[in-house]
Amino acid sequence: MKKLLITFTFLHTLIYANSISERAGDVLTLLIPAAALGSTLYVKDTNGSIAFLKAYGSTVLTTEILKNTVKEQRPNNSDSYTSFPSGHTSSAFSGASFIHKRYGLKYAIPAYIGAIYTAYSRVEAEKHYTRDVIAGALLGIGFTWYIVSPYKNLQVTPSVENDTYGVQFNYKW
Repeated sequence: MKKLLITFTFLHTLIYANSISERAGDVLTLLIPAAALGSTLYVKDTNGSIAFLKAYGSTVLTTEILKNTVKEQRPNNSDSYTSFPSGHTSSAFSGASFIHKRYGLKYAIPAYIGAIYTAYSRVEAEKHYTRDVIAGALLGIGFTWYIVSPYKNLQVTPSVENDTYGVQFNYKW
C-alpha cells in the first residue's frame, strides 16, 4: 500500500510538470532525500536514519506551516497561494545537506548539484520566486545542520567569523 501511494504521488507530480526541466526538478526533489535515507540503510546507520527523519520531517513540516501562513501567490499568477517557501527546494537541500553533514562533502557534491538544479527548475517554471527557493534551501540546510551529527568521530569544518577564517576540528570520544 505504501509503495502504491508513493508511486501515485510521484506520477501525479510528473503528469502536471510542464517542461523537462520542471520534471527533472520533481524527480530530484524525491530522489535526493531517498538517496540520503538509502545511504543510512546501506551502511546500517540506524542513528543516521533517525536523525534524517527528524531533520527531514522538521523541514517539511516547517515548510508547510510557512506556505499556509504566508500565503504568497506563485509568480505564474495561478490560484495557488503556496509560493513561499519552495517545498521542492527544502526537500532537496535537506537530503543533500544530510549527506554532507553525516558522511562528508565529497559524497554530497552530486546531491548539492541536484538540489541547486531543483531550485533553478522551480524558478524557471515560474512556480517560485528566487527568494522562495533561497528560503527553502535555508530551511533544509538549517534543520539538518542543527539536528544531524557526523557519522565518523572526526569532523573537520571550515570556520568564518568576522574577518577570521579557519578550520575547526571536532572529535567524539
